[in-house]
Amino acid sequence: MAFGEQPAYLRVASDLRQKITDGALPPHTRLPSQARIREEYGVSDTVALEARKVLMAEGLVEGRSGSGTYVKERPVPRRIARSGYRPPAGANPFRQEQSEDSARGTWESSSEQDAAAADIAARLGIEPGDRVMRTRYLFRDGGEPMMVSTSWEPLAVTGRTPVMLPEEGPLGGCGVVERMAAIGFVVDNVLEEVGARRGLAEELMELGGVPGHVVMVLERTYYASGRPVETADVVVPADRYRIAYHLSVK
Repeated sequence: MAFGEQPAYLRVASDLRQKITDGALPPHTRLPSQARIREEYGVSDTVALEARKVLMAEGLVEGRSGSGTYVKERPVPRRIARSGYRPPAGANPFRQEQSEDSARGTWESSSEQDAAAADIAARLGIEPGDRVMRTRYLFRDGGEPMMVSTSWEPLAVTGRTPVMLPEEGPLGGCGVVERMAAIGFVVDNVLEEVGARRGLAEELMELGGVPGHVVMVLERTYYASGRPVETADVVVPADRYRIAYHLSVK
């Protein structure tokens, strides 16, 4: 095979993928059978089977027991806006995660003290095993699971203060910036790193995904005069949402 030339099964998969994208094979349409692919493209059964496997791995088609393989309906991704915008004091902090005024954001949460694992300790600038407040969130948009988030705050910062529990007390439910300001820590910058991986079983169960789905993971850390005061992992289903950044240029 010459340099740059695709294997036969990839060429067949590419052509079928294009038909799906163009609408020639719309959602819920049955994918051509293995025998039909073999005849239409002049390839072997092995090549036809591998081409179908590629489309299934890409999430474009799905098998239905006793019926065949069908084109999946693909949701139109919605945007999760990230910017330097800070909601007014006392406002719902979930507004910062939404790009549409009509979005109806709600969340559930639970907090408990924990010992910082090595990777979390490194992000917070503390020692492994130091005590942190770990809070788990499930965010919904119009009732639909949108993202899950786990945050860690060093108890050396928040312990024995009115904001020790993020969702309780006088500032319960407020954003990190407002809560930290109340105890004398002025958040002045944030670091966000975005990556992708296969979703964990418990994440996908909460988000309504299926095993094998890819998620985006946003690692976020808030700093006050160089000191990390909170770090979080925000997990978003990659097939339903995109993370959009709107940054000012100075």
